Amino acid sequence: MKPALSFQEGPKPLSWQQFPHGDYLRCDIERKLSPWLPRMFGYHMLKLGNLSGELDTSKSSIKHQVCVAELGPYTGVVADIDELPFYEHSIDACIMSHCLEYHSDPHHILREAHRTLIPGGYIAITGFNPFSFCGLAQLLPFSRQKLPWTGRFFTPARVKDWLNLLGFEIVADERFIYSSLARGNRLSRFAFWRSFTKQYLKPMGSVYMLVARKRVAPLTPIKPKWHARPQFVPIKGVGLRQTSKQHYQQNKK
Repeated sequence: MKPALSFQEGPKPLSWQQFPHGDYLRCDIERKLSPWLPRMFGYHMLKLGNLSGELDTSKSSIKHQVCVAELGPYTGVVADIDELPFYEHSIDACIMSHCLEYHSDPHHILREAHRTLIPGGYIAITGFNPFSFCGLAQLLPFSRQKLPWTGRFFTPARVKDWLNLLGFEIVADERFIYSSLARGNRLSRFAFWRSFTKQYLKPMGSVYMLVARKRVAPLTPIKPKWHARPQFVPIKGVGLRQTSKQHYQQNKK
C-alpha cells in the first residue's frame, strides 16, 4: 500500500467541465447527496475545493454556505483546504467532493475538517474508486496525464479507516456511476453493461460517497468513593492486674 503523503501533485481540477462527462458526474453526485442535505442542520456549511463549491446544496436548511479554495468563481474564502482559517468546533457540516485525490496530504485535510466540525456534525466525501472501470483506466499510459486520472485514487475502505481513527461514525457508503468515464466513451452505448454491473457488481462503482458524523464521547462524572474514617473507640477491657488476680483465685480453688 502506497503512503498517503506525497510531495508530488498533479494538476488539480478547477471545474467539473474539466472532467469527461463532468456535468453527468456532478448531477449524479448531487442526486446521491440530496437525501442527506435535510439532515445537516445548523448555521455554517463548509465546501472544500472548487468542485464542492459548484454542487447544488440548496436543499440543506443551512443558509450560510462557504466555499474554501485557492481560486475560482465560487470561492468565498481564499485559503488552503488543509489549513482552514476557522475556529475549532465552528462548522456544522462539511462537503468534500474529490479533494483527497488531488492533494499531497489527505490525512491533514481530514484532520482539519474534524477540528472545525462541531460534535455531531456531518461530513460528506466523494471520490474515485480505484477498483472500478474508472480506476482501471488509470493504468493506461495515455490517461496518466489527463484528468481525472492525474490524482491518486484511494479505496473507500482506506478512507473509512482514516475517518474511524479520527472518531467519525460512518452512516452511509454508496457506489454509483458504473462507467470508465473516458472522454470518447458514450454512456448510452454501454447501458446494458452498466445495468448489469450495478446489479451484480455494486462495489465496482466508479464513484463512492461516504457520509460520516463526528462522534462525541460522553463525559460521565465519576463520583469518588469517599469512606468516612471510623472513629477510634477504645475497648473497655479488664485490667491486667485484675485479670491476674482472678486467675490466681481460680487456680487456688
